[in-house]
Amino acid sequence: MADSQRLAVVSGGSGGIGRAVVFALAEAGHEVAALGRDPDRLALLADDARERGHLVATRTCDLADEVAVSELADSLGPVSVLVNNAGAAHSARLRDTDLDLWRHHLDANATSAFLLTRALLPGMIERDHGRVVFVASTAAHTGTRHTVAYAAAKHAVLGLARSVADEVAGTGVTANSVCPSFVRTPMTERSVARISERTGRDPGRAERALADSTPLGRLIEPEEVAAAVTYLASPLAGAINGQSLTLDGGDTQR
Repeated sequence: MADSQRLAVVSGGSGGIGRAVVFALAEAGHEVAALGRDPDRLALLADDARERGHLVATRTCDLADEVAVSELADSLGPVSVLVNNAGAAHSARLRDTDLDLWRHHLDANATSAFLLTRALLPGMIERDHGRVVFVASTAAHTGTRHTVAYAAAKHAVLGLARSVADEVAGTGVTANSVCPSFVRTPMTERSVARISERTGRDPGRAERALADSTPLGRLIEPEEVAAAVTYLASPLAGAINGQSLTLDGGDTQR
């Protein structure tokens, strides 16, 4: 499908962070395959990419389906960069988190990353070249109320990233993660709407409360996350492995 040194696969490619990552990697010279579940959103992404002069292929896939992921991996050919960005977030306290919501978070955030990485990593190791970047969250380092399933899933993503990094240490493959706080995306907009509904605040004040909860005093832009991902996916980051790059203005220092 593409030069094995240039093909980048981005899961959750039609979402807020995913779109920014797709375009940033394309600008860096990669051919990009964007994965997602919504064909309409993927079609819009492809149209935008063509207008920008980028080569972006789109594929629909249930990334929690082992067979579907295996078939997808076989059809892609050699992959140079994998960005595990697919995810979901819904706020609920422990007592309000049922098993379906728990499993949904684990499947969307962690199982998808596990299956894609397991399918594509052997080829990277065989070619002694590759970058795996996991988009986690500051929730991978901390626990907060109303985020039981989400935080647990993102902890799983970070643990997966670090374990993969240990397996590939000493090869030409690296595995790292980026952990942003609140990013200006449709997912965050839904969180703002839930806060507004729960507290009676208007959406503007609810968003301000999220922004003020970090030292930055603002939401992170998707392009800032994409810049971090693109660096970790670059040849210049060959000495970085098993690291978690936190984007929150210094609130989480570890």
